[in-house]
Amino acid sequence: MKVAIVHDWLVNYGGAERVVEALLSIYPDADIFTLVYDEKKIGKIFKKEKVHTSFVQKIPMATKLYTKMLTLMPKAFESFDFSGYDLVICSSSSCAKGVITPPNVPQIAYIHSPMRYAWDQFFDYKRRSGRLTRFFMDRWIPNIRLWDYVSSQRIDKIIANSSYISRRIHKYWNRDSQVIFPPVDTGRLSPNGKPSEDFYVVFSRFVPYKRIDLAITACGELGKELVVIGGGSQESELKALAAQYKNAKITFTGRISDEQVQDYLQRCKALIFCAEEDFGIIPVEAQACGRPVIAFGKGGALETVVDGKTGIFFKEQSTESVKNAILDFESKLSTNSFDSETILKHAEKFSKERFCMQIKDCIDEVVKTFR
Repeated sequence: MKVAIVHDWLVNYGGAERVVEALLSIYPDADIFTLVYDEKKIGKIFKKEKVHTSFVQKIPMATKLYTKMLTLMPKAFESFDFSGYDLVICSSSSCAKGVITPPNVPQIAYIHSPMRYAWDQFFDYKRRSGRLTRFFMDRWIPNIRLWDYVSSQRIDKIIANSSYISRRIHKYWNRDSQVIFPPVDTGRLSPNGKPSEDFYVVFSRFVPYKRIDLAITACGELGKELVVIGGGSQESELKALAAQYKNAKITFTGRISDEQVQDYLQRCKALIFCAEEDFGIIPVEAQACGRPVIAFGKGGALETVVDGKTGIFFKEQSTESVKNAILDFESKLSTNSFDSETILKHAEKFSKERFCMQIKDCIDEVVKTFR
């Protein structure tokens, strides 16, 4: 069976790319189709010989400026020819799911999210954008929404990465979907068997919607030690914020290796997770290390964290709400409410092996129906 895997873009390695990697473990001979591809950053994981890029790749600086080329994306993905394939699997949070396949070729789409900037987060993106970007958003996004809806109707089987995303798919596309949680490499993570140390961890890209500022201000005002792992556009802003709190030890590690991240997760008191995510792999990784999570009680975290057993939730994205959650967590911690083995067993429900088994069963059923 000749298989094509379609992905939005291959320029960095994150949760969505792990899905592509897992799909390749099921279909190792599959070809990959994508908008743009950065061999320097991702060539060791996705070999150049297997990757087919769109015409956007030929545009100067395309691998850096691709997010500015939204109006070109529908045409780029619709230009791929799948007439020689038996199966097309899309991994999409933007336009990848909009490919056109022959009537006899099943198209299965694994949806990380309907494109956020066109639907529920449109006004947030607009508020954070400059005047010129806002001007073009008002003129282009209505057509993008129309294409997004129409192209969603071509998909033969939709898989959502969480119930949270499944509800958004139904709202914006009026399509039902099956929920299969994305793969988390729980096999390489484990508790270290030692008591936790007296510090908290934040691990994330430094972008506004992750709300790392809340963890910093909450720990700063409480005088708690916090280790901030990652990097991104907000780095200087967040470091300046942390510098205001002289009575709290707030350390920035920068981007570090997987082994170093694991070491921090194994030793921390808890992970603080302030974002409203579609799923959220980092909380599962922390739990695979046997550590609880203090999470914003909305979005995918509601499906990955068990309140009172593997972590606790705070209700609002505010400093006071995070502070209260930390204090509540520490009062529960003193009574041994969070058992590392129980937390680990919960995390194992999100393993890569489970993902591969579930998604292959789903795909086989669709292919069988077509035949």
